[in-house]
Amino acid sequence: MRLVFDRGTLLLADLPAGFQPGAISGVLWDARVGAFRAPARLAYAIASELRRRGVPIEAQPCPSLAPPAGFRPFELRPYQEAALAAWRQAGRRGQVVLPTGSGKTRIALGAIASTQTACLCLVPTRVLLEQWTAALGAIWDGRPGQFGDGLRVLGPITVATFASAYRHMPRLGDKFGLLVVDEAHHFGHGTRDEALEMSIAPLRLGLTATPPAPGPAAKRLGALIGPVVFERTIGDLAGRYLAPLERITWWLALDPDERREHDALWEVYRQARRAFEGNHLAGNWEDFLREAARTDEGRRGIAAWRRARQILAFPRRKREALALLLGRHRAQRTLVFVADNETAYRVAREHLIMPLTCDIGRGERQQVLARFQAGALRALVSAQVLNEGLDVPDAEVGIVVAGRLGEREHLQRVGRLLRPGEGKRALVYELVVERSSEVRQSERRWESFAFRARSAA
Repeated sequence: MRLVFDRGTLLLADLPAGFQPGAISGVLWDARVGAFRAPARLAYAIASELRRRGVPIEAQPCPSLAPPAGFRPFELRPYQEAALAAWRQAGRRGQVVLPTGSGKTRIALGAIASTQTACLCLVPTRVLLEQWTAALGAIWDGRPGQFGDGLRVLGPITVATFASAYRHMPRLGDKFGLLVVDEAHHFGHGTRDEALEMSIAPLRLGLTATPPAPGPAAKRLGALIGPVVFERTIGDLAGRYLAPLERITWWLALDPDERREHDALWEVYRQARRAFEGNHLAGNWEDFLREAARTDEGRRGIAAWRRARQILAFPRRKREALALLLGRHRAQRTLVFVADNETAYRVAREHLIMPLTCDIGRGERQQVLARFQAGALRALVSAQVLNEGLDVPDAEVGIVVAGRLGEREHLQRVGRLLRPGEGKRALVYELVVERSSEVRQSERRWESFAFRARSAA
């Protein structure tokens, strides 16, 4: 029989008489074409199972691109070597979990050079597309392929954005033997998971600083890439391989009028949430949003919750604290993290510092980061653009005014400051409103850090 790659799936053709492959995991009957079909990622597993059952295979998909050659020697840190060894011992399938700034890309480069098979690297953003292409150029004599940012160039090592991979995997899926997934936590939730399903690559490496918590998403990610095979925390690496980090939390009060409005809004939200929980004991946040959209009370609750969060995002005391901190650290490179673009532009106007938002084009963004690195710009403010992907190794001070996405966002933000430098010591201020949801959010965010932080009133 033959295993045929068909637009991101695997067709089982020319079956022996009487053989029914439907009992093989992942194989289903496709009545549209009158054949059995499976996800392309199972190509090697299905071939192995067929051989175990004594079924001869005439042909099966294999990576069609020639292996890359021309790698130049480069060094890895001890923990990077350990991560690569753990990945090899796990059958060259699995996830490596390391803090932002610890050099996860170097581990992937080591995997690519050592396996010497055609490799597809998936990245979430165009910024990371550029950074990966530059990183490959530093250790490889070849020219990387690129899918994304208007380019569709195929090479033995190709870098593609998630969006481009999702669109083009029907033609890319049988080209590569190694699949590297940067910021792998974006997968496992159903969104664009097909990009990983449609590749035959038997070797898979996922990189992330913030893996999903145990549950359906983690289980799904383990099936698509492999389990976590190596993990180190900020506490394991800070001080030697990452810049030492000091955390200072400022507890701030709302003004009386802000407090009255916030508490009234929060009570409206709590009533809507209690009504939902009374009928949905196991419901989660997404369930609540869907249910709330169906009733007037629910819609009022969601509107109140959003307005209450706006009050917490940038009240008067946070504005005063931010002004004080920017003045105190005017000689140091500082990153200001806020909850939304509206606040980012407000901070930019009030303090004459450069905002980095999704409205800023690639060319201008590169100029801004170059001026920041050179010291011509001392501070940047952003809602989400600085959360993930941008390399700002010269940042020394971070001021977390507010966030939206919880622990993962916070770890990514703090990681912007941890890239090491001679004599560098990273300092993170977190502005937290007392008697608000920010208190518990702050506690949850810092539970992920394996070192003792210092708090200040």
